[in-house]
Amino acid sequence: MLLTTLNMNGIRAAERKGFFPWLETTAPDFVCLQETRVRDHQMSAEMQTPPGGYHAFYQHAEKPGYSGVAIYSKRKPDRVITKLGWEPADREGRFIQADYGKLSIVSVYVPSGSSGEVRQAFKYEFLDVFHEWLRAQKRKRRQTIICGDFNIAHKKIDIKNWRGNQKNSGFLPDERAWMTSVFDDTGFVDVFRELNQKEEQYTWWSNRGQAWANNTGWRLDYQIATPKIAASRVSEGIYRDGRFSDHAPFSVRYDWPLQE
Repeated sequence: MLLTTLNMNGIRAAERKGFFPWLETTAPDFVCLQETRVRDHQMSAEMQTPPGGYHAFYQHAEKPGYSGVAIYSKRKPDRVITKLGWEPADREGRFIQADYGKLSIVSVYVPSGSSGEVRQAFKYEFLDVFHEWLRAQKRKRRQTIICGDFNIAHKKIDIKNWRGNQKNSGFLPDERAWMTSVFDDTGFVDVFRELNQKEEQYTWWSNRGQAWANNTGWRLDYQIATPKIAASRVSEGIYRDGRFSDHAPFSVRYDWPLQE
């Protein structure tokens, strides 16, 4: 089972950069997308019915050209949930979940706090709500993989210039402590780090300067999973041979039967 996640920084821009032909070639079983920034009337035929036999499910933000998440799946889900249960986040289109038997696939887009104190406070509120959702998911005993842009680099290994970013949103002590508490409290596993302990493994690069060329990046995109399915991890990959966004597609292969 191959699962890919990508913050698109606008699905229309990613489409122009060749995302859909790449998707058809790589053919993951599930695709989790964030920051689609599109409304129904703006969607192309490929967005509505992605090539490769995918079912596509979107949750748009109320604000045009903003946020939004999606899940593509080669298997039709039993149900799709488009609400986290916290109205401020749900209005921004930050959560979508698809269920397949005992398996749940989630695409989540954690708010950024980089624009100022108001949005940073909103980010902390979101993290509190999401932590409670994770606790509830643990109690349900479902096999769950959560993919998305968490807008947090967890540890020093996850960011190139950690010394210069300790006071910046995305690498603040409280944000990093939140991620640690999630893993310690809920048992969810950072699947990538179970497979790859190397430095300079990033998924986002600023468009300023030569960040991409110099690999001055951050690891902001994650797949976190409940322990049993996390233990089935086989391989991971960050795609850097092409560029559809300021983020890179990040994939994990699991040895997990799709009928579970």
